[in-house]
Amino acid sequence: MNLTELNKIAVAMVAPGKGILAADESSGTIKKRFDAIKVESTEENRRDYREMLFRSREAMSKYISGVILYDETIWQNAKDGTPLVKLIEQAGSIPGIKVDEGTQALPQCPGELVTVGLDKLAERLKKYYERGARFAKWRAVIDIGSGIPTMTAISVNAHALARYAALCQAAQIVPIVEPEVLMDGDHDIDRCYDVTQRVLNKTFQELRVQRVELEGMVLKPNMAISGKKCAKQASVAEVAEKTVRMLKACVPAAVPGIAFLSGGQSDEEATAHLDAMNKIGGLPWKLTFSYGRALQAAPQKAWAGKSENVAAGQRAFAHRAHMNGLASKGAWESGLEKKAA
Repeated sequence: MNLTELNKIAVAMVAPGKGILAADESSGTIKKRFDAIKVESTEENRRDYREMLFRSREAMSKYISGVILYDETIWQNAKDGTPLVKLIEQAGSIPGIKVDEGTQALPQCPGELVTVGLDKLAERLKKYYERGARFAKWRAVIDIGSGIPTMTAISVNAHALARYAALCQAAQIVPIVEPEVLMDGDHDIDRCYDVTQRVLNKTFQELRVQRVELEGMVLKPNMAISGKKCAKQASVAEVAEKTVRMLKACVPAAVPGIAFLSGGQSDEEATAHLDAMNKIGGLPWKLTFSYGRALQAAPQKAWAGKSENVAAGQRAFAHRAHMNGLASKGAWESGLEKKAA
């Protein structure tokens, strides 16, 4: 393993003003997104949609440091035969790959899940590296509810995340470690804070046990945020303050950067929260975005599956990427949204 190389890639992934596009929706998830814009989810339509994003010169070259791909997408070629991976590289962005194989029910833990996909991961990583992937992603899902999460679910998922991360580094691939505490539910921000703190502490404990080099990884956590169904929604300032406090308590300074998931926040919320955290400043790691829906909802709507709307889709994508790029430097203002509209 060449740690200098891994660190160089990790640092590039969280470069100031840039963030990561999560374009790794599973077939089921992208079908839901396409249903919403009345587009049939065929392999060709999925390819055309993603090609539109990766050919968006402004967004990709200025504001996107890397792209997380789904297994189907990494092997696809653009309409003109160019591998989609090459389009990403040509824009100066880094191709990455989602390697987990989804979740299964966790035995003896009703309502809790464990992420699977470690079997044969070493062989898969070799193939992905040959295809051009330089980082990977694995998502653990922790739900908050009555009596959950259990320490069992937290431990099992942290262990799998660390095993995955160690295998990635052995394959010369930077792992994005994503322990997601879901924002579904009626819990308040303090409950989210407590659970996420336990999850992060356990995850870093496992990463150390399994000898993962922290300088060669990127963390992708949730923010400390109120549950969607909570009557009292925390303000932007409170989300920023509590998230930063939580991360300072749990995340070693050796980690080059933290790229947040949007986790069901609206486009503008996800941007405002990231911006407020960066305005606090004085942080040991870079804070940026690794958004899926919060970067793509607008371009999907603008494109709506029509080739004549490609330019409009690319403009919508460039705008959201630009806003989040500013937020990653603490330079965003809500007025900039109105201007573009």
